[in-house]
Amino acid sequence: MSVSLVTVAHVNSPSDLHPRLLVTDLDNTLWDWFAAWHGSFSAMLDRLIEISGVPAEVLEPQIRAVHQARGTAEYSFLLDEVPALVEASGTVPPSERYDEALHQLHSRRRAMTRLYPGVLETLTVLKEAGVAVAAYTESLAFWTEWRIRWTGLDELIDRLYSAPDHDLPNGLTREQVRTKADDEYGLQHTKHLPLPRGVMKPNAEILRSILDDCGVQPWQAVYVGDSLMKDIAMAQSVGVLDVHAKYGQAHEKAEYELLRRVTHWSDEDVEREKELSLRPEVRPTVVLERGFAELLPVFGLDRVSA
Repeated sequence: MSVSLVTVAHVNSPSDLHPRLLVTDLDNTLWDWFAAWHGSFSAMLDRLIEISGVPAEVLEPQIRAVHQARGTAEYSFLLDEVPALVEASGTVPPSERYDEALHQLHSRRRAMTRLYPGVLETLTVLKEAGVAVAAYTESLAFWTEWRIRWTGLDELIDRLYSAPDHDLPNGLTREQVRTKADDEYGLQHTKHLPLPRGVMKPNAEILRSILDDCGVQPWQAVYVGDSLMKDIAMAQSVGVLDVHAKYGQAHEKAEYELLRRVTHWSDEDVEREKELSLRPEVRPTVVLERGFAELLPVFGLDRVSA
């Protein structure tokens, strides 16, 4: 099925026969998280190696240790907690000494964080049709909220379910680390509902709680995500119509090796991923081959290609 830009001439509310709720994964489903992470992190790492003189084989395992301690590969205070950088920077905090590297990280992140084609248009159509949209992600709060704001999805997503953010460095408060106005943080329209810390997909109980929270039965919902073992298997276990965002799979890319070397995953998480990969093949009910816009017919909504 090939779909380009989506426009809808007449949108009516879905009938009782059509789903009322879309539950969507975020990373590599609505946007290419991996491309943005790799492009920004690798740019920062290359600049760090260049200006600090600390080689990659020293930096990468120390970075991984920090990421594991903080539970994320997007830790905002990373440089100040990497021992080799602390030693190399002398009396100046690494975040100040190596500000050029952080500039590379932030500028690349902004440039490369963008929605997949058709996402904005499709979510707009669903919103106009009266379909509620909930997002469920393993990513932590701060950067998830930033991506939703940056991509213009605040308000198009009704509810966000994510883990709380990582702890701040010892001795710092949220007020001390924030440099912008309060309205430039968080979400203005999307309701953010925190999940318990450490919850990982597939988790049928969390998905059931999302359905209960949104007031729908499994047959009234659709779940879309890029991971067969995490997203699709979870949806099937709950009886929700599963839709595979095949276009978003990233784990087969060669660049993925950098994420593995600096990942926040614990050894137990890595073993869990291996165990999931050995399970019987999951066959999705609906497959989005080329883009998110192919989702509209699932809701009984017309589409035309521009």
